[in-house]
Amino acid sequence: MTATLAVGAAITRADIPLLCADLAVLLSTTGNSGVVAVCDVTAVTRPDMVTVELLTRLALTARRLGSRLVITGAGPDLTGLVALLGLGDVLGLGDVLPGA
Repeated sequence: MTATLAVGAAITRADIPLLCADLAVLLSTTGNSGVVAVCDVTAVTRPDMVTVELLTRLALTARRLGSRLVITGAGPDLTGLVALLGLGDVLGLGDVLPGA
């Protein structure tokens, strides 16, 4: 089973706790652990440190609830930034799927 959360183009630090809470509610309503949380970042065109912070916090939220985060729609800028910061393992760089 999967649960999907879409991330918008403009993310602020104030959005991070809200999106993590949204993910927690989404995963809690599934009623079982092991659900794959899919985070669609297709709308993110100018990734920055806030974007990476959001993704790491979402990954931690998913893990805390017994799930894992899979990132879809990541462009080369986001993938490169994640790799540059050495967070490929934290975010499952193998789970970062290129955008369309």
